[in-house]
Amino acid sequence: MAVEITVPQLGESITEAVVSKWNKKEGEAAKVDEPLVVLETDKVTVDVPSPVAGKLTQIARKEGDKVKVGDVLGSITPGSVSSVAEIQPSAPPRPTPTAAATSAVSPAPLSAAAPFPAVGSAPAHLREVTSSDGRGALVSPVARRVLEGNSMDASRVRGSGAGGRILKEDVLQVLEGGAGAASKPAEIEPPPPRTEGEREERVKMTPLRRRVAERLLAAQSNAAILTTFNEIDMSAVMALRKSYQEKFVEKHGVKLGLMSFFIRASLDALRAFPQVNAEIDGEDVVFKYYYDIGVAVSGSRGLVVPVLRDADRLSMAEIEKQVADLANKARTDRLRLEDLQGGTFTITNGGIFGSMLSTPILNPPQSAILGVHNIVDRPVARGGEVVIRPVMYVALSYDHRLIDGREAVQFLVRVKECIEDPERLLLGV
Repeated sequence: MAVEITVPQLGESITEAVVSKWNKKEGEAAKVDEPLVVLETDKVTVDVPSPVAGKLTQIARKEGDKVKVGDVLGSITPGSVSSVAEIQPSAPPRPTPTAAATSAVSPAPLSAAAPFPAVGSAPAHLREVTSSDGRGALVSPVARRVLEGNSMDASRVRGSGAGGRILKEDVLQVLEGGAGAASKPAEIEPPPPRTEGEREERVKMTPLRRRVAERLLAAQSNAAILTTFNEIDMSAVMALRKSYQEKFVEKHGVKLGLMSFFIRASLDALRAFPQVNAEIDGEDVVFKYYYDIGVAVSGSRGLVVPVLRDADRLSMAEIEKQVADLANKARTDRLRLEDLQGGTFTITNGGIFGSMLSTPILNPPQSAILGVHNIVDRPVARGGEVVIRPVMYVALSYDHRLIDGREAVQFLVRVKECIEDPERLLLGV
């Protein structure tokens, strides 16, 4: 008897999903717990495993269909995988050519002293073309097509190949007005107009993309967002990473990146300015004395913000490991719902895509988000002289209903001081 495949519980407050992809076709075998179908919600993607080993006998919901918890996706007939798997017929053995056939297709060896073949004995891939003045010329097939497409006579082209053969490059040189051009080449006809299907394509937004759009629009509508900027000299951090990178990797098995420095610097600034770590709830302000830092990453289906819990209790190595793990989960659609919930402050790094500057949008109900960007060598004034330093622009977007400009500017200055003097992050001063 066939076993039904149903939509499982998807998490708190999630009741529907979209069938994203079937990993098996009807009639194909599946092992027990092997992912059969991928469901996509507005927050995470969920793999639905096979309840038994057997053959997928029915797909009730197609890719793109909306489903709810408990809906039947399809059915699978129990049985051993080996008994239901279809055996592909083996390819017939390739016939061995006979001696006569071999001699017919094998080219005769060329003598090093042999002269170039005459026009009449040209190889098959070259054809003799007779120009309008009666002169013969060997033309390669590609060159011949270019000549015909431009209504050009071969007599206008001087061949540079072996035995005077005309190559594609020779024809193009004449068309471009280079050496050997006798007259202006014929105009190339414009390409045919695109069909309607080539001009546009309409696809439905994924649940995750719809959810991101809703949240971004809500953030713009429900908060008084303002952004302040600063610049940071990254020389000290880059020198520190260069000095200790090898030992850090050897000891902890992960690279010392920039994110751990910015998370540590943000934690220092959040302690000094608790409004930035707070949120508005109706007529109340909720101050939070724990630090769950969201790190915005680009997953396979859009932007997601997994959260580092109690980041203030993590070492630099633990921060780097958790950030790398969450980013990998985002790219491979393995984030859990609990990985995305909560968060008191967010950091987004547009610099990995080459962004010089941006104004990040809040991640509700949080009140602030820090945007970091690429590092570029820029001229700066130091001690009355202009010198070149690796500089990063940083941006803090914040809810002006809760955070005043003074606190926002001082927050960024604190982050700047910590990054430009990274020893203070280690000494806690």
